[in-house]
Amino acid sequence: MRFAIKAVMFGTVMSLAAMAHAQKGETVRIAHIDPFSGPFANVGQNQLKSWQFVAERLNANAKLNPAGAKFEVVGFDNKGSPQESLNALRAAIDQGFRYVTQGNGSGAAAAISDAVTKHNERNPGKEVVYINYAAVDPALTNERCSFWHFRLDADTSMKMEALTSYMRDQKDVKSVYLINQNYAHGQQVARYFKEGIARKRPDVKIAGEDLHPLGQVKDFAPYVAKIKASGADTIVTGNWGTDMTLLVKALNDAGLNIPLYAYYAGVTGTPTALAQGKDMNVSQVAISHSNYTGDLRDLRNEFKKRFNDDFYTFQTYLGIRLLSEGMAKAKSTDPTKVAMAMSGLKFQGVSGEVEMRRTDHQLQQHMFISKWTRATAANPYSEENTGFNFAVVRQLEPFVSSTPTSCQMKRPG
Repeated sequence: MRFAIKAVMFGTVMSLAAMAHAQKGETVRIAHIDPFSGPFANVGQNQLKSWQFVAERLNANAKLNPAGAKFEVVGFDNKGSPQESLNALRAAIDQGFRYVTQGNGSGAAAAISDAVTKHNERNPGKEVVYINYAAVDPALTNERCSFWHFRLDADTSMKMEALTSYMRDQKDVKSVYLINQNYAHGQQVARYFKEGIARKRPDVKIAGEDLHPLGQVKDFAPYVAKIKASGADTIVTGNWGTDMTLLVKALNDAGLNIPLYAYYAGVTGTPTALAQGKDMNVSQVAISHSNYTGDLRDLRNEFKKRFNDDFYTFQTYLGIRLLSEGMAKAKSTDPTKVAMAMSGLKFQGVSGEVEMRRTDHQLQQHMFISKWTRATAANPYSEENTGFNFAVVRQLEPFVSSTPTSCQMKRPG
Protein backbone atom coordinates (compact mmCIF):
# COMPACT_ATOMS: atom_id res chain seq x y z
CA MET A 1 0.00 0.00 0.00
CA ARG A 2 2.81 2.38 0.95
CA PHE A 3 4.49 1.57 -2.36
CA ALA A 4 1.25 2.29 -4.24
CA ILE A 5 0.79 5.62 -2.44
CA LYS A 6 4.39 6.58 -3.16
CA ALA A 7 3.94 5.58 -6.79
CA VAL A 8 0.81 7.75 -7.08
CA MET A 9 2.56 10.65 -5.36
CA PHE A 10 5.60 10.25 -7.62
CA GLY A 11 3.33 10.11 -10.67
CA THR A 12 1.51 13.24 -9.53
CA VAL A 13 4.77 15.12 -8.98
CA MET A 14 6.05 14.02 -12.39
CA SER A 15 2.78 15.09 -14.02
CA LEU A 16 2.98 18.51 -12.37
CA ALA A 17 6.60 18.83 -13.47
CA ALA A 18 5.62 17.92 -17.01
CA MET A 19 2.83 20.50 -16.91
CA ALA A 20 5.22 23.11 -15.55
CA HIS A 21 7.51 22.59 -18.51
CA ALA A 22 4.88 21.70 -21.11
CA GLN A 23 5.85 24.69 -23.26
CA LYS A 24 9.60 23.96 -23.29
CA GLY A 25 10.70 22.79 -26.71
CA GLU A 26 7.24 23.21 -28.24
CA THR A 27 7.03 25.02 -31.57
CA VAL A 28 4.65 27.98 -31.39
CA ARG A 29 3.67 29.20 -34.85
CA ILE A 30 2.68 32.84 -35.35
CA ALA A 31 0.85 34.02 -38.48
CA HIS A 32 2.03 37.50 -39.46
CA ILE A 33 -0.67 39.21 -41.55
CA ASP A 34 0.48 42.42 -43.28
CA PRO A 35 1.07 43.94 -46.76
CA PHE A 36 3.95 42.20 -48.52
CA SER A 37 2.89 43.56 -51.91
CA GLY A 38 1.59 46.96 -53.03
CA PRO A 39 2.66 50.48 -51.98
CA PHE A 40 3.57 49.53 -48.40
CA ALA A 41 5.32 46.25 -49.21
CA ASN A 42 8.76 47.56 -48.21
CA VAL A 43 7.51 48.22 -44.68
CA GLY A 44 5.69 44.89 -44.38
CA GLN A 45 8.67 42.92 -45.64
CA ASN A 46 11.01 44.66 -43.19
CA GLN A 47 8.68 43.85 -40.32
CA LEU A 48 8.27 40.22 -41.33
CA LYS A 49 12.06 39.91 -41.26
CA SER A 50 12.04 41.63 -37.86
CA TRP A 51 9.54 39.16 -36.39
CA GLN A 52 11.42 36.18 -37.77
CA PHE A 53 14.80 37.54 -36.67
CA VAL A 54 13.64 38.23 -33.11
CA ALA A 55 12.01 34.80 -32.88
CA GLU A 56 15.23 33.14 -34.02
CA ARG A 57 17.36 35.20 -31.65
CA LEU A 58 15.15 34.71 -28.59
CA ASN A 59 14.65 31.01 -29.27
CA ALA A 60 18.31 30.63 -28.34
CA ASN A 61 18.20 32.92 -25.29
CA ALA A 62 16.81 31.33 -22.12
CA LYS A 63 16.94 34.63 -20.24
CA LEU A 64 14.71 36.43 -22.74
CA ASN A 65 12.61 33.37 -23.57
CA PRO A 66 11.72 31.86 -20.17
CA ALA A 67 9.03 29.63 -21.70
CA GLY A 68 11.64 27.78 -23.74
CA ALA A 69 9.21 27.53 -26.65
CA LYS A 70 10.47 27.69 -30.23
CA PHE A 71 8.73 30.54 -32.02
CA GLU A 72 8.19 30.37 -35.78
CA VAL A 73 6.73 33.30 -37.74
CA VAL A 74 5.07 32.82 -41.15
CA GLY A 75 3.94 35.69 -43.39
CA PHE A 76 0.46 36.02 -44.94
CA ASP A 77 0.03 38.88 -47.46
CA ASN A 78 -3.09 40.97 -46.86
CA LYS A 79 -2.22 43.50 -49.61
CA GLY A 80 -3.14 46.26 -47.14
CA SER A 81 -6.85 45.35 -47.32
CA PRO A 82 -9.23 44.55 -44.43
CA GLN A 83 -11.03 41.97 -46.60
CA GLU A 84 -7.76 40.32 -47.63
CA SER A 85 -6.80 40.34 -43.95
CA LEU A 86 -9.88 38.25 -43.17
CA ASN A 87 -9.00 35.85 -45.98
CA ALA A 88 -5.47 35.54 -44.60
CA LEU A 89 -6.81 35.01 -41.07
CA ARG A 90 -9.10 32.20 -42.24
CA ALA A 91 -6.21 30.56 -44.10
CA ALA A 92 -3.98 30.81 -41.01
CA ILE A 93 -6.63 29.30 -38.74
CA ASP A 94 -7.29 26.51 -41.24
CA GLN A 95 -3.56 25.76 -41.15
CA GLY A 96 -3.63 25.45 -37.36
CA PHE A 97 -2.16 28.81 -36.31
CA ARG A 98 -3.37 29.86 -32.84
CA TYR A 99 -1.45 33.13 -32.62
CA VAL A 100 -1.67 35.93 -35.18
CA THR A 101 0.01 39.32 -35.41
CA GLN A 102 -0.65 42.35 -37.59
CA GLY A 103 0.21 46.04 -37.46
CA ASN A 104 -0.03 48.02 -40.69
CA GLY A 105 -3.49 49.55 -40.91
CA SER A 106 -6.15 50.07 -38.27
CA GLY A 107 -8.93 49.02 -40.66
CA ALA A 108 -7.28 45.63 -41.04
CA ALA A 109 -6.71 45.48 -37.28
CA ALA A 110 -10.37 46.11 -36.49
CA ALA A 111 -11.45 43.42 -38.96
CA ILE A 112 -9.01 40.88 -37.49
CA SER A 113 -9.90 41.69 -33.89
CA ASP A 114 -13.64 41.30 -34.53
CA ALA A 115 -13.14 38.09 -36.51
CA VAL A 116 -10.89 36.54 -33.86
CA THR A 117 -13.40 37.36 -31.13
CA LYS A 118 -16.27 35.79 -33.10
CA HIS A 119 -14.18 32.74 -33.98
CA ASN A 120 -13.32 32.16 -30.34
CA GLU A 121 -16.96 32.45 -29.25
CA ARG A 122 -18.01 29.89 -31.85
CA ASN A 123 -15.08 27.49 -31.48
CA PRO A 124 -14.34 26.80 -27.81
CA GLY A 125 -11.10 24.89 -27.42
CA LYS A 126 -9.71 26.32 -30.68
CA GLU A 127 -9.13 29.89 -29.52
CA VAL A 128 -6.81 32.33 -31.31
CA VAL A 129 -4.87 35.25 -29.78
CA TYR A 130 -4.24 38.46 -31.76
CA ILE A 131 -1.05 40.42 -31.06
CA ASN A 132 -1.42 43.92 -32.54
CA TYR A 133 2.04 45.42 -32.81
CA ALA A 134 1.44 48.70 -34.68
CA ALA A 135 -2.23 49.49 -35.49
CA VAL A 136 -2.87 52.50 -33.26
CA ASP A 137 -6.59 53.32 -33.50
CA PRO A 138 -7.63 54.07 -29.88
CA ALA A 139 -10.98 52.36 -30.49
CA LEU A 140 -9.24 48.98 -30.46
CA THR A 141 -8.62 49.30 -26.73
CA ASN A 142 -11.72 51.36 -25.99
CA GLU A 143 -15.20 50.78 -27.43
CA ARG A 144 -13.99 47.93 -29.69
CA CYS A 145 -11.74 46.23 -27.14
CA SER A 146 -11.51 42.44 -26.98
CA PHE A 147 -10.00 40.06 -24.46
CA TRP A 148 -8.20 38.33 -27.33
CA HIS A 149 -6.52 41.51 -28.61
CA PHE A 150 -3.22 42.78 -27.14
CA ARG A 151 -1.61 46.01 -28.38
CA LEU A 152 2.16 46.54 -28.12
CA ASP A 153 2.53 50.02 -29.61
CA ALA A 154 1.21 53.19 -27.98
CA ASP A 155 -2.07 54.28 -29.56
CA THR A 156 -2.55 57.55 -31.46
CA SER A 157 -3.89 59.42 -28.45
CA MET A 158 -1.01 58.25 -26.23
CA LYS A 159 1.61 59.34 -28.74
CA MET A 160 -0.08 62.69 -29.14
CA GLU A 161 -0.18 63.22 -25.37
CA ALA A 162 3.57 62.67 -25.34
CA LEU A 163 4.19 64.83 -28.42
CA THR A 164 2.07 67.79 -27.31
CA SER A 165 3.60 67.62 -23.82
CA TYR A 166 6.97 68.09 -25.50
CA MET A 167 5.75 70.74 -27.96
CA ARG A 168 4.27 72.74 -25.09
CA ASP A 169 7.83 73.82 -24.25
CA GLN A 170 8.88 74.57 -27.85
CA LYS A 171 8.22 78.31 -27.90
CA ASP A 172 9.12 78.66 -31.59
CA VAL A 173 6.01 76.64 -32.48
CA LYS A 174 3.26 79.16 -33.20
CA SER A 175 1.48 78.02 -36.38
CA VAL A 176 1.02 74.36 -37.35
CA TYR A 177 0.02 72.67 -40.60
CA LEU A 178 -1.48 69.17 -40.30
CA ILE A 179 -1.03 66.73 -43.18
CA ASN A 180 -2.21 63.14 -42.77
CA GLN A 181 -3.47 60.07 -44.58
CA ASN A 182 -7.24 59.97 -45.00
CA TYR A 183 -8.17 56.98 -42.87
CA ALA A 184 -8.77 56.36 -39.16
CA HIS A 185 -5.16 56.88 -38.04
CA GLY A 186 -4.56 60.08 -40.02
CA GLN A 187 -7.88 61.57 -39.01
CA GLN A 188 -7.16 60.81 -35.37
CA VAL A 189 -3.66 62.32 -35.47
CA ALA A 190 -5.24 65.59 -36.57
CA ARG A 191 -8.04 65.37 -34.03
CA TYR A 192 -5.86 64.52 -31.04
CA PHE A 193 -3.27 67.13 -31.96
CA LYS A 194 -5.89 69.88 -32.04
CA GLU A 195 -7.34 68.73 -28.70
CA GLY A 196 -3.94 68.33 -27.03
CA ILE A 197 -2.38 71.57 -28.21
CA ALA A 198 -5.52 73.52 -27.28
CA ARG A 199 -5.12 72.33 -23.68
CA LYS A 200 -1.37 72.86 -23.45
CA ARG A 201 -0.65 75.74 -25.86
CA PRO A 202 -3.88 77.58 -26.68
CA ASP A 203 -1.83 80.28 -28.43
CA VAL A 204 -0.79 77.88 -31.21
CA LYS A 205 -2.80 78.32 -34.42
CA ILE A 206 -3.75 75.70 -36.99
CA ALA A 207 -2.51 77.21 -40.25
CA GLY A 208 -4.11 74.53 -42.41
CA GLU A 209 -5.05 70.88 -42.64
CA ASP A 210 -5.01 68.22 -45.35
CA LEU A 211 -6.15 64.60 -45.48
CA HIS A 212 -4.88 62.83 -48.59
CA PRO A 213 -5.67 59.38 -50.07
CA LEU A 214 -3.76 56.53 -48.44
CA GLY A 215 -0.93 55.19 -50.59
CA GLN A 216 -2.16 56.88 -53.79
CA VAL A 217 -0.37 60.24 -53.97
CA LYS A 218 2.69 60.11 -56.26
CA ASP A 219 3.71 63.77 -55.93
CA PHE A 220 3.23 65.80 -52.76
CA ALA A 221 4.36 69.08 -54.39
CA PRO A 222 0.81 70.56 -54.43
CA TYR A 223 0.40 69.80 -50.73
CA VAL A 224 3.79 71.33 -49.91
CA ALA A 225 2.83 74.44 -51.90
CA LYS A 226 -0.24 74.80 -49.69
CA ILE A 227 1.87 74.38 -46.55
CA LYS A 228 4.28 77.06 -47.78
CA ALA A 229 1.45 79.45 -48.69
CA SER A 230 -0.17 79.00 -45.25
CA GLY A 231 2.80 80.60 -43.48
CA ALA A 232 2.99 77.68 -41.03
CA ASP A 233 6.20 77.46 -39.02
CA THR A 234 5.71 73.76 -38.10
CA ILE A 235 4.31 70.57 -39.67
CA VAL A 236 2.72 67.64 -37.80
CA THR A 237 2.09 64.34 -39.59
CA GLY A 238 1.23 60.74 -38.81
CA ASN A 239 2.17 59.61 -42.34
CA TRP A 240 4.10 56.38 -42.78
CA GLY A 241 5.62 54.31 -45.58
CA THR A 242 5.76 55.77 -49.09
CA ASP A 243 3.39 58.59 -48.07
CA MET A 244 5.97 59.81 -45.54
CA THR A 245 8.95 59.30 -47.84
CA LEU A 246 7.33 61.20 -50.74
CA LEU A 247 6.23 64.02 -48.43
CA VAL A 248 9.82 64.47 -47.25
CA LYS A 249 11.06 64.41 -50.86
CA ALA A 250 8.58 67.14 -51.82
CA LEU A 251 9.63 69.28 -48.85
CA ASN A 252 13.27 68.89 -49.92
CA ASP A 253 12.48 69.76 -53.55
CA ALA A 254 10.63 72.90 -52.45
CA GLY A 255 13.39 73.93 -50.04
CA LEU A 256 10.84 74.12 -47.22
CA ASN A 257 12.85 73.31 -44.11
CA ILE A 258 10.58 74.03 -41.16
CA PRO A 259 10.29 71.82 -38.06
CA LEU A 260 8.47 68.57 -38.81
CA TYR A 261 7.00 66.45 -35.99
CA ALA A 262 6.24 62.91 -37.07
CA TYR A 263 5.11 59.49 -35.86
CA TYR A 264 6.99 57.34 -38.39
CA ALA A 265 10.03 59.20 -39.73
CA GLY A 266 12.28 56.19 -39.13
CA VAL A 267 10.32 53.72 -41.26
CA THR A 268 11.85 52.15 -44.40
CA GLY A 269 12.83 54.69 -47.08
CA THR A 270 12.23 57.87 -45.08
CA PRO A 271 15.69 58.17 -43.44
CA THR A 272 17.31 58.13 -46.91
CA ALA A 273 14.93 60.88 -48.05
CA LEU A 274 15.70 62.91 -44.92
CA ALA A 275 19.44 62.62 -45.50
CA GLN A 276 19.02 64.04 -49.02
CA GLY A 277 17.71 67.28 -47.52
CA LYS A 278 19.80 70.00 -45.93
CA ASP A 279 19.85 69.73 -42.12
CA MET A 280 16.18 68.76 -41.91
CA ASN A 281 14.61 69.60 -38.56
CA VAL A 282 12.61 66.44 -37.85
CA SER A 283 11.45 65.06 -34.50
CA GLN A 284 9.73 61.72 -33.92
CA VAL A 285 7.50 60.42 -31.14
CA ALA A 286 7.77 56.67 -30.57
CA ILE A 287 8.24 53.90 -28.02
CA SER A 288 11.85 53.51 -29.22
CA HIS A 289 14.82 55.38 -30.71
CA SER A 290 18.03 54.73 -32.67
CA ASN A 291 20.71 54.43 -30.04
CA TYR A 292 20.17 51.56 -27.64
CA THR A 293 23.03 49.95 -25.78
CA GLY A 294 23.71 46.37 -24.73
CA ASP A 295 21.58 43.54 -26.15
CA LEU A 296 19.29 45.82 -28.13
CA ARG A 297 22.21 47.56 -29.84
CA ASP A 298 23.68 44.14 -30.67
CA LEU A 299 20.30 43.08 -32.06
CA ARG A 300 20.12 46.12 -34.36
CA ASN A 301 23.70 45.71 -35.51
CA GLU A 302 23.27 42.00 -36.21
CA PHE A 303 20.04 42.65 -38.16
CA LYS A 304 21.76 45.28 -40.31
CA LYS A 305 24.75 43.04 -40.93
CA ARG A 306 22.51 40.19 -42.07
CA PHE A 307 19.93 42.09 -44.13
CA ASN A 308 21.54 45.48 -44.89
CA ASP A 309 18.33 46.91 -43.48
CA ASP A 310 17.31 48.62 -40.25
CA PHE A 311 15.53 47.02 -37.34
CA TYR A 312 13.11 49.73 -36.21
CA THR A 313 9.94 47.93 -35.11
CA PHE A 314 10.87 47.15 -31.52
CA GLN A 315 7.32 45.92 -30.92
CA THR A 316 8.39 42.67 -32.58
CA TYR A 317 10.85 42.17 -29.71
CA LEU A 318 8.11 43.06 -27.22
CA GLY A 319 5.74 40.58 -28.90
CA ILE A 320 8.00 37.54 -28.50
CA ARG A 321 8.90 38.63 -24.96
CA LEU A 322 5.21 39.03 -24.03
CA LEU A 323 4.26 35.63 -25.42
CA SER A 324 7.18 33.85 -23.76
CA GLU A 325 6.59 35.49 -20.38
CA GLY A 326 2.88 34.69 -20.65
CA MET A 327 3.56 31.05 -21.53
CA ALA A 328 6.07 30.72 -18.70
CA LYS A 329 3.50 32.14 -16.26
CA ALA A 330 0.69 29.96 -17.65
CA LYS A 331 2.98 26.90 -17.85
CA SER A 332 1.25 26.24 -21.15
CA THR A 333 1.08 27.30 -24.79
CA ASP A 334 -2.72 27.03 -24.81
CA PRO A 335 -3.99 30.40 -26.16
CA THR A 336 -6.69 30.88 -23.51
CA LYS A 337 -4.31 30.18 -20.63
CA VAL A 338 -1.62 32.35 -22.20
CA ALA A 339 -4.06 35.22 -22.78
CA MET A 340 -5.13 35.03 -19.13
CA ALA A 341 -1.47 35.13 -18.08
CA MET A 342 -0.59 38.07 -20.38
CA SER A 343 -3.52 40.16 -19.10
CA GLY A 344 -1.97 42.47 -16.49
CA LEU A 345 1.52 41.02 -17.02
CA LYS A 346 4.61 43.08 -16.21
CA PHE A 347 7.96 42.33 -17.84
CA GLN A 348 11.15 44.01 -19.03
CA GLY A 349 10.59 45.78 -22.34
CA VAL A 350 12.89 47.95 -24.45
CA SER A 351 13.10 50.79 -21.91
CA GLY A 352 12.49 49.23 -18.51
CA GLU A 353 9.46 47.55 -17.02
CA VAL A 354 6.28 47.57 -19.09
CA GLU A 355 2.76 46.47 -18.20
CA MET A 356 0.03 44.96 -20.35
CA ARG A 357 -2.85 46.87 -18.72
CA ARG A 358 -5.47 44.37 -17.65
CA THR A 359 -8.48 46.61 -18.25
CA ASP A 360 -7.92 47.06 -22.00
CA HIS A 361 -4.77 45.13 -23.05
CA GLN A 362 -2.89 48.32 -23.96
CA LEU A 363 0.83 48.12 -23.16
CA GLN A 364 2.01 50.86 -20.80
CA GLN A 365 5.59 51.98 -21.44
CA HIS A 366 8.01 54.89 -21.82
CA MET A 367 7.81 57.23 -24.80
CA PHE A 368 10.64 59.05 -26.53
CA ILE A 369 10.96 62.25 -28.49
CA SER A 370 14.01 61.83 -30.71
CA LYS A 371 15.53 64.20 -33.25
CA TRP A 372 17.12 63.55 -36.63
CA THR A 373 20.77 64.34 -36.11
CA ARG A 374 24.23 63.42 -37.36
CA ALA A 375 25.66 60.28 -35.76
CA THR A 376 28.24 60.83 -33.00
CA ALA A 377 30.37 58.68 -30.73
CA ALA A 378 27.64 58.94 -28.09
CA ASN A 379 24.84 58.21 -30.59
CA PRO A 380 26.54 56.11 -33.27
CA TYR A 381 23.82 54.29 -35.17
CA SER A 382 23.46 55.09 -38.89
CA GLU A 383 19.87 54.81 -40.15
CA GLU A 384 19.86 53.38 -43.69
CA ASN A 385 23.64 54.03 -43.79
CA THR A 386 23.02 57.79 -43.95
CA GLY A 387 25.31 58.82 -41.10
CA PHE A 388 22.25 60.17 -39.24
CA ASN A 389 19.91 58.78 -36.60
CA PHE A 390 17.11 59.68 -34.21
CA ALA A 391 18.78 60.72 -30.95
CA VAL A 392 16.70 61.06 -27.79
CA VAL A 393 15.93 64.61 -26.66
CA ARG A 394 13.33 63.64 -24.08
CA GLN A 395 12.18 60.45 -22.39
CA LEU A 396 8.67 60.52 -20.94
CA GLU A 397 7.50 58.26 -18.13
CA PRO A 398 4.56 55.94 -18.87
CA PHE A 399 2.08 58.01 -16.83
CA VAL A 400 2.56 61.03 -19.11
CA SER A 401 0.88 59.30 -22.05
CA SER A 402 -1.27 56.78 -20.18
CA THR A 403 -4.67 57.83 -21.47
CA PRO A 404 -7.84 56.43 -19.82
CA THR A 405 -9.91 53.66 -21.37
CA SER A 406 -13.63 53.09 -21.82
CA CYS A 407 -13.13 49.35 -22.42
CA GLN A 408 -15.76 47.06 -20.90
CA MET A 409 -13.92 43.81 -21.49
CA LYS A 410 -15.79 40.54 -21.67
CA ARG A 411 -13.47 37.90 -20.26
CA PRO A 412 -13.89 34.14 -20.87
CA GLY A 413 -15.35 32.01 -18.13
